[in-house]
Amino acid sequence: MGKGTASFGKHGRSKTHIVCRRCGRRSFNVAKGYCAHCGFGKSRRIRRYSWQTKKVNRVRVV
Repeated sequence: MGKGTASFGKHGRSKTHIVCRRCGRRSFNVAKGYCAHCGFGKSRRIRRYSWQTKKVNRVRVV
């Protein structure tokens, strides 16, 4: 087995993401060791950004 195309076909066999212990989603990266969704393993705080949810206009003009 060389270092070319044939060996690169074997890269997709291992799991990159497993179920996170904190948020329960399948976003915990095994290689990097942290969750892509909640940030578990990287930071103590829950990963949260202002651009994640759309702003809702609560004031309704009739």
